[in-house]
Amino acid sequence: MADRPARPRTAAADPAPDPVRLLCGLFADVLGLPRVAPEAGFTELGGDSIQAIQVVGRARRAGLVLGTREVLRSESVRALAAGARTAGPAGGSARPAGPVRRLGPFPATPIMDWLAETAAPGVPADSYHQSLVLLTPPGLGRDRAARLLQALTDHHDLLRLRMPGGTGARPSRPELPPPGSVDAAALLHTVDAREVPEDRLPDLTREHIAAAARLLAPGEGTVLRAVLLDRGPDLRGRLALVVHHLSVDGISWRVLQEDLRTCWQELAEGREPAPAPVPTPFAEWAALLRAEALSGRRTAEAGHWRDTLRPAPEPLAGTCPHGPLDPDAPERTLTLTLPPEVTAPLLTRAPAAVNGTVDDVLLTGLALAVLAWRRPHTGPADSGTVLVDVEGHGRQDITDGTEDEAPDLSRTVGWFTTVHPVRIDLGRTDPDGARTGGPAAGDALRRVKEALRAVPDKGIGYGLLRHTNPRTAPALTGAGIPELGFNYLGRFPVGGTDDWEAAPGHAFALDAAEPGMPLPHALEVNAAAHEGPEGPALTATWTWSGNAYDAARVRALAEEWFAMLRAVAHHAEQPGAARLTPSDVSLTGLSQTDLDLFESQLGAPL
Repeated sequence: MADRPARPRTAAADPAPDPVRLLCGLFADVLGLPRVAPEAGFTELGGDSIQAIQVVGRARRAGLVLGTREVLRSESVRALAAGARTAGPAGGSARPAGPVRRLGPFPATPIMDWLAETAAPGVPADSYHQSLVLLTPPGLGRDRAARLLQALTDHHDLLRLRMPGGTGARPSRPELPPPGSVDAAALLHTVDAREVPEDRLPDLTREHIAAAARLLAPGEGTVLRAVLLDRGPDLRGRLALVVHHLSVDGISWRVLQEDLRTCWQELAEGREPAPAPVPTPFAEWAALLRAEALSGRRTAEAGHWRDTLRPAPEPLAGTCPHGPLDPDAPERTLTLTLPPEVTAPLLTRAPAAVNGTVDDVLLTGLALAVLAWRRPHTGPADSGTVLVDVEGHGRQDITDGTEDEAPDLSRTVGWFTTVHPVRIDLGRTDPDGARTGGPAAGDALRRVKEALRAVPDKGIGYGLLRHTNPRTAPALTGAGIPELGFNYLGRFPVGGTDDWEAAPGHAFALDAAEPGMPLPHALEVNAAAHEGPEGPALTATWTWSGNAYDAARVRALAEEWFAMLRAVAHHAEQPGAARLTPSDVSLTGLSQTDLDLFESQLGAPL
């Protein structure tokens, strides 16, 4: 959901707020709800890991320290508040209030190296971008829009990113010029839209976004372009932000949107726009990652990743050879949308049924769909294994300290994404039985949840070992990558009516690649929940290489995925669907069978 304006920056100096009341307010702000009861749980309300990061960051700035995992797993606001810790006067961190910026060269992150590896020789990924279109206040005008953009580019380091040698250069050598080195006004294109009909604005905006993307040039330090559709003093205009993916991700957009709100308020009051501080600069995080890649605890994970990538004979159960697919094969896409009446329970009651996350639910449906899709070809000998490359937000803690000492990345703009393989073993699960929403659907959901919990630190180590550690990289590179890629970007608002909300007719734009840039996977699905007046609708875009699968086969899989998601949502509504799994219980060696036995003896769920 859209961020609400930030709390006053002087809040840390005020008397400590009641933790329950504070967290109820933060939950409501982040989730876009009018109010939240103390007995409500975060996932029960539809919160996901990306929104949990926002809660953690805002709580820390208000003087309360807690972790993302605690937000996601606590049964209620009251329980979360009981375990929270009071922060020090600096806003909950031993770090200085204004961290020293690291300018100039800094270590490339694994995802930067991933992009350089994915780009084909001679086909740089210069226009690989994301975009967001926002409503602007009437009469904003070019000069004030340029001042807002200047405040963003000076404040957020990655909006000044330069990649000497270009996006395809290896090794990647990113660097950060100082604030003031980018002239934001030169990046802003203004369109006189005073006479443009309302229903023509979306198409006109998309045309200008495409043109702006072609002007991105990370090698020259141009990672941001903006288009202002000026509608005069009486009508809200549009501001389209087009940012190279190297500099932005789903959480970053929420930060930028919040900063535009607060900076516009300051500008309208005659003050100089100044975004809230960034506790942990991106370059500091990149240096932490480089050191972590060489640590003993990360190197010890290499065996886990090699085993995950072991060969398998069934379609979408194994890997592709290292290197991008045939760049001459046509790229194909298919977009389907799941209506709000299905999406809403899928994002709320289904995760809550297993004390899980939205990713648990979506990947359960995907794994079941793959089994049902290929079983007519593989028959009863099918292993029940699905191998998928999963993208994560990448902002988890990797330090050994307490939450108080952990890097606060809730306000850092940049591309933090991690990509890691997950092997899901559904064994002899009956896809036909799961499709009805029966016990097989619940069993699959619990299996997938446990498979994801078994991934070390949500997979951040794979990229470190695959791209950054020279000792482990060769073996993991040689193992190839999964045929299937999956990414859930979270929830985004559409069709807003207030200043700085997402403009009607413009869903958050997923990654848009350079023409000719090859796909890393044979088949990929990118999904996001778009919040409209009737509730959230899950939109999924499938992309595949034309020499890997034909369009009819992909459509069959896409439709099967939505059928399985409907089944999982239906199962979660049934009495007795709420069940614990071994990762919920702090007893070593306890299996799902043990838990099920305890529940049967009690005659009720634990």
